[in-house]
Amino acid sequence: MTAQPSIPAGFRQDAQGRLVHENQIKPVDKLRDELVLSLVERARTTSATLAQFKATAFGEIEAFIDLSAQEYGAKRGGKKGNVSLTSFDGRYKIQRAIQESLVFDERLQAARALIDECLQEWTADARPELATLVNDAFRVDTKGEIRTARVLALRRLEIADERWQQAMRAIGEACQVVGSRSYIRVYERVGDTDQYQPISLDIAGV
Repeated sequence: MTAQPSIPAGFRQDAQGRLVHENQIKPVDKLRDELVLSLVERARTTSATLAQFKATAFGEIEAFIDLSAQEYGAKRGGKKGNVSLTSFDGRYKIQRAIQESLVFDERLQAARALIDECLQEWTADARPELATLVNDAFRVDTKGEIRTARVLALRRLEIADERWQQAMRAIGEACQVVGSRSYIRVYERVGDTDQYQPISLDIAGV
């Protein structure tokens, strides 16, 4: 780590690293600085509180799932999976959601080549809707990335051609899990309806 330079008494360092005497700083600039530092400190405290809540919630939910499984003599093989828990009166609901990040390796190109072979033959027999579906699945998003959900959706199509089947196997093998993100979502029922509204834990939603 780079050592921070010592700042002489009566001076402050500005954004360009220059030392500025207190007397040369406008009162409004000092007030702005105080406001920003105060809000940042409170934001750090709030962030730490949310992190602690998430860790505690995940731990307690996991412990409850284990306890519930033991009641039926079941052994759990891992911590993966989404879970929904509802209060006894049905007013509140908590969901644990785990979202995996998927990418495709080079085998996706082999799958696309096999699919193209099929399409070149089939489109001669007027199946343009399938070509549109395939081309849309392989179209990249605004970040230049393949949309995994649409590519994987192709595997649900019932097509017996061996080349298509081989392409679907290649897609399955090309799909790799590169990470996951975990979420806790808390909901409250709207009156006596079967609808739930989220209790926001996102600063943009409160």
